[in-house]
Amino acid sequence: MQNADTGKVPDIDGYTHMEGGVCAAEGFTAGGCNCGLNKDPGKNDLGMIYSERPCVTAAVYTTNKVKGAPIIVTKRNLEKTGGMAQAVIVNSKNANTCNADGEQKAERMCELAAAALQLKPEEVVVASTGVIGQILPIEPIETHVEKLAKSLSREGNLQAVNAIMTTDTVKKEAAVTFEIDGVTCHLGGMAKGSGMIYPNMATTLNFITTDAAISQPLLQKALDEIVKVTYNCLSIDGDTSTNDMVCVMANGLAGNPVIDAEDGAYACIRQALYLVMRELTIMLAKDGEGATRLVTCTVTGAPNQDTAVAVAKSVIRSPLVKCMIFGRDANWGRVLCAIGYAEADFDINKMDVDVESAAGKIAVCRGNAAILPFSEDEAEKLLKEDEITVSVSLNQGEAEGTAWGCDLTYDYVKINGDYRS
Repeated sequence: MQNADTGKVPDIDGYTHMEGGVCAAEGFTAGGCNCGLNKDPGKNDLGMIYSERPCVTAAVYTTNKVKGAPIIVTKRNLEKTGGMAQAVIVNSKNANTCNADGEQKAERMCELAAAALQLKPEEVVVASTGVIGQILPIEPIETHVEKLAKSLSREGNLQAVNAIMTTDTVKKEAAVTFEIDGVTCHLGGMAKGSGMIYPNMATTLNFITTDAAISQPLLQKALDEIVKVTYNCLSIDGDTSTNDMVCVMANGLAGNPVIDAEDGAYACIRQALYLVMRELTIMLAKDGEGATRLVTCTVTGAPNQDTAVAVAKSVIRSPLVKCMIFGRDANWGRVLCAIGYAEADFDINKMDVDVESAAGKIAVCRGNAAILPFSEDEAEKLLKEDEITVSVSLNQGEAEGTAWGCDLTYDYVKINGDYRS
């Protein structure tokens, strides 16, 4: 796959990309280490994020009925604190899910992190990712947490990113700097995820930090809205995971007046959140397990945004469309089929569909859902490119939507056929 950095969206007026991930914002440190859960000593399996000041915190979680113990404990902690947290502890290799002692182990991780950072256990967000249904050994975590806490630094974001990666092949982090009422602010995040991805929020682990000051209800509102048009518009394989979340922490150290109304300042931080989450979403799509191509579906002319998103997601999650892209087989009927079973109400006979890449553009249909004549040679050249876009115009309104995914390859089966090893 291409380096995930190619998923960056361009700078726009007032927002500039920067390095640092979860450490881009003032007052945040991070780190990671190998505690022994992963047999490879060069691969981190335990990560931590810490803010020098308590943070207003918002989160969204997987809607899978089977939820990992860390999800349950994190929700409970944030309920206790009224949406405040100061640290994150996360492990990979073991999901701590479907275990009788799961909540006890997740609570113990919070206790260990809190003791090392001089916090209360309920001020810690806990997360796990990896194999489902295996008992989490707590001893390796117990013996490494204090050392990890002492190693936290402003340069520790890469160590933390490495700690949450499972089948990921590249790191995934993004950050922007921007101004609110003349005050310079920063917002950055990191993500993991390569397979078992079809968010019904949220799939993959995502941690986002900012030094902007904002009320908890408005931070939660912004996250709820942005997740619908970013992570929830992503599909690698159609599987919604059991453990995953998006967590946003705001410590207010930038010094802007607290955002407590849906005004211009709120619009500024909401846009920053969108830019970072969109960039991470594209990185996740590019790094799908075994993937060779990024696939984007854009829908315009929809009667409303829900319809636009439903159509875009229907195309992206279609196994047959994914296989078509992988095999460079211009079987455009699969695209129209996926549009046709989208869970939305629209007139299929008014739509136009194009498929395009850096190699060119092919008109698939115009108005009546009939496949137009095309050159097989041109189609093969188009489908050889690393990034493919399916453009759908419903011609029934002004709303738009975009979804992201990847092709489905032999390597996806190989990776998941021996995942536990």
